[in-house]
Amino acid sequence: MKHLFIIAFIVTGFAAKAQKVDSMFVHLYTDSLKKGTYNYINVDGLLADGKWLPLDSNHIEFKCSHGEFYGNQLWIDPAFTGDKINITTTLKSDRKQYKSFDMYLKKKKDDELLPLEQDILNHTKKKKKKDS
Repeated sequence: MKHLFIIAFIVTGFAAKAQKVDSMFVHLYTDSLKKGTYNYINVDGLLADGKWLPLDSNHIEFKCSHGEFYGNQLWIDPAFTGDKINITTTLKSDRKQYKSFDMYLKKKKDDELLPLEQDILNHTKKKKKKDS
């Protein structure tokens, strides 16, 4: 029984070491933030064993110069007039690991009309005829 306990303790120690985050990376889905909506801030941790772990607010402390975080999502008030927001992500288990970066706000309105399905199909047909 004593040997079984020692083996379990050693295996648990290796498993805990494998879960240590060696470095943290911010992978953004967009080049700008939008006001009046939730902006997802994707943070991944590279583990000691080379595997990736998605990090959320259980692992990361999120701070920003303007707006409010709800988990990994940053809400920016539609009335905010600044050009950019500074975001800092800090690993809770190792506060020496952090990323601080500026994200600019989208300036162009989202009122542009997207092409209809038929427009895309017609454009593709015209292009095929032109290339032939």
